[in-house]
Amino acid sequence: MRDLTPNMKKRKKPRRQAKDISKKSTSRDMPNNLWKARVVSTNDFEFCSPPVDMGITRGDFVVMITRYGMDLACMRGPVSSLDSVETASIRRIIRIATGKDFFKRSSLEKLEKEAFKKCHEKISKLKLAMKLVSSHCTLDERKILFFFTAEKRIDFRELAKLLTAHFKKRIELRHVGARDETKMVGGAAVCGRLYCCHSITDQLASVSIKMAKDQNLPLNLLKATGPCNRLLCCLSYELENYAGEKKQLPRRDTRIAHEGVIYEVAEINMLSRTIQLSASGGRLMYVNLSDIVQNPEGGWEIRNDRLNTAENK
Repeated sequence: MRDLTPNMKKRKKPRRQAKDISKKSTSRDMPNNLWKARVVSTNDFEFCSPPVDMGITRGDFVVMITRYGMDLACMRGPVSSLDSVETASIRRIIRIATGKDFFKRSSLEKLEKEAFKKCHEKISKLKLAMKLVSSHCTLDERKILFFFTAEKRIDFRELAKLLTAHFKKRIELRHVGARDETKMVGGAAVCGRLYCCHSITDQLASVSIKMAKDQNLPLNLLKATGPCNRLLCCLSYELENYAGEKKQLPRRDTRIAHEGVIYEVAEINMLSRTIQLSASGGRLMYVNLSDIVQNPEGGWEIRNDRLNTAENK
């Protein structure tokens, strides 16, 4: 037995490696007809590959198998970039939605309201430290899902038993974060548009305060955070453009000599395309980004032929 054990361990290792490799998707594994769909009830975005003979167009509603079960979804359009798509996440379309499917979805909304009310009552009765966010019943009526937030881990086994006994269906309770709650509920952001996580994508990328610094935004958490009390998702949208632009410009506090005066870069405004330069005595000068060039020696200088400045005291 002592001789066999090491050999058995050696055989397991390549199997794990083969399993990991199989998870990686390539363009060859992807279907040619890949679309993005938005699930009506949960507001999740799913990837799917409708058959060519189905004749899908943008805005059509379909019945598809989502991560939770059978649901109604709206086709948003073809997918051009396959970088963030995995073959395992591609969902199957069952059929184009009919009038019966819309009627059933409408009737299930009444069941979901009743389920939400009943679950809320049970949570209060059991005195569980959790906040119910939403309830959802799949289109095939096989299960009801309840989404909730909580600061600590919750033992909801008794709650699940009571709900199962009442509705006679499979019950799933899912713990979600604050950003997931905002994505589900929706609303209007400070910009006046719908929340990005609710209307554009459900891929919640990590956002850091460094992103605000790199974009020269005021570090005011009241303005930089959303209703979920997390940093705004839009901070990550233009970060790549800012990073690319900054590589071609002088850094802050860089010294630039002009007409015998030593200036320092005080601020770079990407939106107005200007750089604020400061000198001793409180002297300020604003220069267009296109007027700052790098000289052959590695320093920076102002182009006199296109100088456009406005000086203050």
